[in-house]
Amino acid sequence: MNPHRISAVIGKESREILRDPITLGVAILMPLVMLFLFGYAISLDLRKAALGVLDEDRTPASRALIEHLTSNESFYLGRFLNSAREIETVLQRNQVDLVLVIPSGLQESLLRQEHPDVQILVDGTYSTTALLAAGYAENLVSSYAAAPPEGRLRLETRIWYNPSLASANYVVPGLYAVILLAFPPLLTALGVVREKETGTIQSIFASPLTSSEFIIGKLVPYSLIALLQMLMVVAVGYLWFGVPFRGSFAFLVAAGLIYVFCTVGIGLLVSTLTRTQLSAMLLALIVTLMPSFLFSGLLFPIFTMPALLQLYSGIFPGRYFVEISRGIVLKGIGIDIALTQVTVLAVYTLAVFFLASWRLRKKVA
Repeated sequence: MNPHRISAVIGKESREILRDPITLGVAILMPLVMLFLFGYAISLDLRKAALGVLDEDRTPASRALIEHLTSNESFYLGRFLNSAREIETVLQRNQVDLVLVIPSGLQESLLRQEHPDVQILVDGTYSTTALLAAGYAENLVSSYAAAPPEGRLRLETRIWYNPSLASANYVVPGLYAVILLAFPPLLTALGVVREKETGTIQSIFASPLTSSEFIIGKLVPYSLIALLQMLMVVAVGYLWFGVPFRGSFAFLVAAGLIYVFCTVGIGLLVSTLTRTQLSAMLLALIVTLMPSFLFSGLLFPIFTMPALLQLYSGIFPGRYFVEISRGIVLKGIGIDIALTQVTVLAVYTLAVFFLASWRLRKKVA
């Protein structure tokens, strides 16, 4: 690949963007409009939640309590924990949604007609879900405590990561992924297809540029715009909505850069499949905007979906960046926790890039 030819394409595309104030205005203003609309408007409901259990009593009474909580539609048993050190790990990795901690001596306290304490630790990342889960758990523990005549349980509930249960703390970090999956692919696809309609792309095909050089030249300017969008919405989320930021900003930018290349690459791939701006716009919306709302975990937690739809959601990159952005912002996770999601995004980006290059090379040939 020739760096001079790539820089020439980057310069040309940058000038085209700057000469089109409408496109530039859409790129800058629409993410803010979308952020404010959905930041205030979205509310969520709970259907089912994974329960982790730390049973330090291991008696018939504790087993009866676990069975009582998991024998209904509100919760299912996600996993048993062996020590308190595992609690933070399983919550950070989204392996469970809440943890029931049963202290040792539960059965003996009930037999002595005392009021032993049990604890529920709830992942507050999903604010409305956390509130409902805590309420359901409290009702179930209370109904179990009413059954034995020996004594009653006292439940202590703690919300982790989003103790105020503010909806904005849950919605806004998820919007980072949705906004970057909605606008960059659309702008990129329209920019390339516009050259097809005007005929200027034929001169590029006749030049010494390779398909990979052309793709990289198109990729860089739109990726910079998308990165600017991400920085802008993160700043607005933190300064305006008051969303806490507990993780590494550098890690968010690094992961966001991979995601940006991925979404812009999707736009380039769409441009190789369409010939008009209208068809490019429609296809870009179908493969990005619709799935980003329904299958990224923004509107509905993935674990509440049927098993088939959970598998289907795995083919959309927005799902992985939603987990990354919420994990960094609310939980302070690092690369050790988010390695799987980052790796999937990197592989996804390379696959999209090579597929777009192959499609373009096929058309030139």
